Amino acid sequence: MMDWTDRHCRYFHRVLSRHARLYTEMVATGALIHGDAGRHLDFDRSENPVALQLGGSEPAELAHCARLGERWGYSEINLNCGCPSERVQQGAFGACLMAEPATVADCVKAMRDAVSIDVTVKHRIGIDRRDDYAFVRDFVGAVRAAGCSTFIVHARSAWLSGLSPKENREVPPLRYETVRRLKGDFPDCTFVLNGGMNAAGPVLRELQQADGVMLGRAAYQSPWLLVELERALFGSEGAPGDVADVVATMSEYLDGAAASGVAVRSVVRPMLGLLHGQRGARAWRRLLSDPAFLQQYGRDSLRAAACASDAPRTCFHVQPAAF
Repeated sequence: MMDWTDRHCRYFHRVLSRHARLYTEMVATGALIHGDAGRHLDFDRSENPVALQLGGSEPAELAHCARLGERWGYSEINLNCGCPSERVQQGAFGACLMAEPATVADCVKAMRDAVSIDVTVKHRIGIDRRDDYAFVRDFVGAVRAAGCSTFIVHARSAWLSGLSPKENREVPPLRYETVRRLKGDFPDCTFVLNGGMNAAGPVLRELQQADGVMLGRAAYQSPWLLVELERALFGSEGAPGDVADVVATMSEYLDGAAASGVAVRSVVRPMLGLLHGQRGARAWRRLLSDPAFLQQYGRDSLRAAACASDAPRTCFHVQPAAF
């Protein structure tokens, strides 16, 4: 979810769900060590619980970044061993690390020794032609021996050559049974299922067997799904009542963010799918994607788009207020 789940997206998702655990986009260790750490790590405390997802393969560098994450207030450090992009592979991290379980184990141990918060691993069920059950079982076993007890498993293999990142999310077949088998072989571990979950019904069914379900692009493209799951799992108390509630809350956030110099587009971009499947969805997306509209309405852009798109039970009094 690089370039997707930034701090504004996570704030929005926390408005939709009080209980979901949120994850940052993957941050390379080099960006924290040699770049502006604050730009990558700052977040609103209302986002908690939120996990910092790291990309890297050097134990000492990961330990340093894990300490930064704990110092910044994150609840979890997650090592990404699942991203198949060529750019990530060139940095010697992501899914290619599954071929080096001893290296991953060293990285996990170094991070666990450096912080008191949980250290978890996100991975695939195989890479390229190495997708038999024994391969992923041995990977989990090696990392478990290093002290990791929570695994977020994208239930597809990653093809490190020949497929784009998008194709790697669609072409290799989903094998949820592999995750269930891992849970049986490692009963003291937590297994969170990832991949292919895009509606409340399948998520709720899988939660009867898995310890958790991670949503990726489905939560971004159809964010109201988070509200549906919040209500189904934890009740309506604390969940937004309707789109108007979300627009009102996020408009207050936008006002503060814009006052501090954040571009309006950065806040509204994660909200483009808010009306997915509802009346006014096309107009809502079109308006919030239009630079001229955002310039015209500025901090009132969300309220104006809600009125103009005839969003369900949503109407606000707004006037153009460019800034």
